[in-house]
Amino acid sequence: MLEVRDLKVTYRSGGRTVPAVRGVDLTLDAGQTLGLAGESGSGKSTLAMSLLRLLPAAAEVTGQVLYQGEDLLTANWSRMRAVRWAEASVVFQGAMTALNPVHTIGDQLVEPIVLHGRRAGEEGGRITEKQARARAAELLESVGVPARRMRSYPHEFSGGQRQRVMIAMALACRPNLIIADEPTTALDVMVQAQILDLLSDLVRDEGIGVIMISHDLSVLGQMCDRLAVMYAGELVESGPSRQLLDDPRHPYTRALSRAFPTIGDPASRRAPAGLPGDPPDPAALGPGCAFAARCPDVHEVCDGTPVELWPAGPGRQSACLRVLPGFPDVSADAPEASPKVPDPTSDVSEPSADLPEPSAEGARS
Repeated sequence: MLEVRDLKVTYRSGGRTVPAVRGVDLTLDAGQTLGLAGESGSGKSTLAMSLLRLLPAAAEVTGQVLYQGEDLLTANWSRMRAVRWAEASVVFQGAMTALNPVHTIGDQLVEPIVLHGRRAGEEGGRITEKQARARAAELLESVGVPARRMRSYPHEFSGGQRQRVMIAMALACRPNLIIADEPTTALDVMVQAQILDLLSDLVRDEGIGVIMISHDLSVLGQMCDRLAVMYAGELVESGPSRQLLDDPRHPYTRALSRAFPTIGDPASRRAPAGLPGDPPDPAALGPGCAFAARCPDVHEVCDGTPVELWPAGPGRQSACLRVLPGFPDVSADAPEASPKVPDPTSDVSEPSADLPEPSAEGARS
């Protein structure tokens, strides 16, 4: 359904250029959920918004975003208007600011259905406003909001209800792809569980593809088939969600997974693991590993050796030199230090024959 190739996003700020996303590759199939994890400022939301060209004019986007084989980055605005809502939609972070405070929930649901919807089984047939209101009522009921609330305004809903309305709006025109940017932020655990169950049901029943963004690995592990971890605008690890959480191959992923206290373990509760320092300035990154300054396993070769995603087991990739055979004897001149893996989240059963097989020692590291 979706293939992202060498996506780069650069912002112009104060007379300088700041790379926010640096050469990301992703794939997503229908009926699959892909999670994007990482600290605030790692580039997750910028990457997601660039897929539908929702970034401000100060952002320069290069690469390819292939939606069902069509490059959306080169599509004209008329085509993009058709893609948004009808084929791909977004659940924005912060439902209160994403909803219009002076229009009722019903009106905000009806508008995209009338403008972009089609009657089922009738090619090109427009939906009437009466049909759109019936569809809006059905959508609200499907997300657990009573249809009688269609006449209510956003401020009359709780945070969890507004988030449900946002999900209903994203589903209004029956899209194939949903991008959910922190859909459970600031929600209580009960509502969070209900929303995650709702999204899981939609993926299973409707066969849609979902990209879910969160800094919470526990949420992504529950919801997603595959995970991709971002740091400083790059992917540093990807793979099946359960494998990645149980056995992370990158030190940054390991730090994220250990940041959550273990239930029943007083030691972890009293001294939760953390990560010292702050993410690097994206405008001042060198040629080596961007995580080297904070890495507990850093080696002297990490600062100057180009780092890319390398195979780290069946269906897994990691941007860490420790997964390469011969570490720590890897140098910038070594040919095995810069193989290219074009689809870091594709479901590959075995590493490619022309890429180095990770050693058992490297995998354990």
